[in-house]
Amino acid sequence: MAALTGRLLLKQKYIHPTSKFLSLIGTGQHQNNFSTSRQNQAAQYGGRHTVTLMTGDGVGPELLGHVQEVFRYAGAPIDFEKIEINSSTNSTEVMKNAMLSVRRNGVAIKGNIETKFDDPTFKSMNVALRTGLNLYASVVCCKSIPNIHSRQKNVDIVLIRENTEGEYRQLEYESVDGVVESLKIITSERSTRIAEYAFDFAVKHGRKKVTAIHKANIMKLGDGLFLECCRKVSKKYPDIEFNDLIIDNASMQMVSRPDQFDVLVMPNLYGNILSNIAVGLIGGAGLVPGMNIGNGYAVFETGTRNSGRSLTGKNIANPVGMLLAGCDMLDYLSHHRHATVIRESVQSVLSDKMIQTPDVGGQATTAEVVQAVIDDIKPKTKSW
Repeated sequence: MAALTGRLLLKQKYIHPTSKFLSLIGTGQHQNNFSTSRQNQAAQYGGRHTVTLMTGDGVGPELLGHVQEVFRYAGAPIDFEKIEINSSTNSTEVMKNAMLSVRRNGVAIKGNIETKFDDPTFKSMNVALRTGLNLYASVVCCKSIPNIHSRQKNVDIVLIRENTEGEYRQLEYESVDGVVESLKIITSERSTRIAEYAFDFAVKHGRKKVTAIHKANIMKLGDGLFLECCRKVSKKYPDIEFNDLIIDNASMQMVSRPDQFDVLVMPNLYGNILSNIAVGLIGGAGLVPGMNIGNGYAVFETGTRNSGRSLTGKNIANPVGMLLAGCDMLDYLSHHRHATVIRESVQSVLSDKMIQTPDVGGQATTAEVVQAVIDDIKPKTKSW
């Protein structure tokens, strides 16, 4: 009966998964300039920022609680507007409140919201947030960490992923029994936009090379268009080396010779896969932050978008990735001094003091790592 219900639902006329939410509150693009001006004004006058905190599933609420605690000891000028949102609260009203909160504040930090893969009616709330807020660029920076055991050394890769189209548009339906069509959307506008973001990032951060990842040998029109857009954009940046790799070869090269990569730019699905590979190379899901950037809004989270449900309540989840996501958020809001202090304390605890959670070979609890970070911060901020 469940399988039959699923088929019937798939056969219904397709409605974009975010449309029922977005129709209530609009696209929000007209508010982008307002949000940006509020951020800049608050930073200019040394004011406080209000940031949306979306709890998510699994260890998300726990780790975000630790972020709030560390921010308090660091004196970070951030107030949090907490939104209880998770896979059990998948409703129009909850999504509406979350969207309105981010549009009001301009910035959010979140735990991952699980998607029930065995329920065809359950649409990803993470995707709805990214598309609804037009957070077109996902950025994950993976760099080897001293004293963290890993199979590869000297990894220093930035993965930039188009965040709003490709397979993640969730355009699926069952045309006849046993035949499901899943549409992948690639547009020249968004491919060009993400390519320009990647090259601009490379210039701004002193990177030397951008590599486009694709499968244009098979998907000649879709991935071919993405690759063509990247090649056109590359001609505007003669000082940045450009090359391209097919996704399967890129995956092999990532685990065998990751030192060859600098900045990677890719469509949505490939970015998801390679980001997780890169995070695994430097030690695992608990270490790396991620950011989702648009023209007027930004949402920060862990790099692998992993809920860590199996670790809930055990006090062993690695807090580093979420703490560093908080640091990236502070930098985005121009609170660089606070971001630097917290980031340096996290690195000191992780690398020098060797206080680490079990996922990276240590024996410390989550609370012990967080307390060590706070103890490292206290003397640095005593005079503030």
